[in-house]
Amino acid sequence: MRGTDDPVLLRTEGRAAYLTLNRPKALNALTHTMVRRIDRALTDWEHDPDVETVVIGGAGERGLCAGGDIRAIHDDARDGDGSAAVAFWRDEYRLNARIARYPKPYVAVMDGIVMGGGVGVSAHGSIRIVTERSRVAMPETGIGFVPDVGGTYLLARAPGELGTHLALTGAQAGAADALLCGLADHYTHSGSLPALLDDLAHAPAREALNRYTRPAPPGELAEARDWIDACYSADTVEEILGRLLDHGAGAAKETAETLLTRSPTSLKVTLAALRRARRLGALEDVLDQEYRVSCHALTSPDLVEGIRAQIIDKDRTPHWSPRTLAEVTDAAVERFFAPPGQRESE
Repeated sequence: MRGTDDPVLLRTEGRAAYLTLNRPKALNALTHTMVRRIDRALTDWEHDPDVETVVIGGAGERGLCAGGDIRAIHDDARDGDGSAAVAFWRDEYRLNARIARYPKPYVAVMDGIVMGGGVGVSAHGSIRIVTERSRVAMPETGIGFVPDVGGTYLLARAPGELGTHLALTGAQAGAADALLCGLADHYTHSGSLPALLDDLAHAPAREALNRYTRPAPPGELAEARDWIDACYSADTVEEILGRLLDHGAGAAKETAETLLTRSPTSLKVTLAALRRARRLGALEDVLDQEYRVSCHALTSPDLVEGIRAQIIDKDRTPHWSPRTLAEVTDAAVERFFAPPGQRESE
C-alpha cells in the first residue's frame, strides 16, 4: 500500500485488489489526480493475472464519495478559463465508461454517502453493494449543474419516471430505492462489510457475495410510483410542477416546493438530457452528451452561484439567473447540447 496520505490507497491481497478513496475530511471528493490514479491502477490490475477482482471503497465513516471536487470547478469557472474543469471531466467520464466495460469483477462498496462523481465510480460497476447507511444521489440541480458521470444514462433507465424524480430533485435514494432504480445490485448490513471484503481476497466475487447479501429493508419510492409516474411523464418542467401541485398526495406538493428551489435552467436542461439519453442508447454516447452539457455549464452563471451558495458561503440562498422557468427559453436549453467549442475539445 502507498503512503496513508495519498488520496487513493492501493493494495492487493490474495485474488483481490483494493482501491480506497482517501480524502475523508472532504468526504473523498474526487480530484483530477485521483481520477488519473484510479485509471492507472485499473490498467495495472487488468493485466495482472493474479488480480481476479477489483474492489473500490471510501476511507472514513461517512461514505464512499460525495462527488467531484466542486470547489476547484467553482474557482476555475469563476477565475480561470475553464480548461482545468474541462480536462477533469474529460478524464472522469472516460473513467466512468471504462468501469462499465471493465473485464474483471468490479465491486463497488456504496456504503454511506454516494453522490455525483461517487456514483460515477461505483454505479457503473458490475457488482454494486448498498447498506442500510447508503444515500445515493445526483444532487446537481441544487448547485446549478446537471447530472453527469453517466448519471443521466442510469436514471433514464430507472423504472417509470423514478429516474426523472431523482434527477430533478436530487433526492437521496436509500438501499431499497437504489436497488429498485438499478443503481445497485446487492444489499448487506454495514457490519458485514469487513468480513465480506476479506472474503473477496479468498473467493470468487459472486461466491463471496452470496454469503453476505440479504433482502433490503423497504424503501420509499415503490409506494410513490403512482404519483411520480403520473406527474413526471409530462413534457415540460412547468407541466411537471403543475401536476405535482395539483396532485392529492402531500409528498407531491412537497416535491414541487423542492423543485422551486432548484436552478430553473438546470431543471430544464436535466429533463432534456434525460429524455435524450433514453434515445441515445450506449453509455459512451450519453457521456458525450454530458460532456457537451458540462462544458456549456461552465459559462452559465448558475454553476458558480449554486456552488457559492451551497458549498462556499453556505448561505443556502442561490440567486438563479434566469430566476424563473418561464424565462428559460428553448433556445437557451438547446445551447447546452451544441458541440463544445474548440477550447473544450482540445
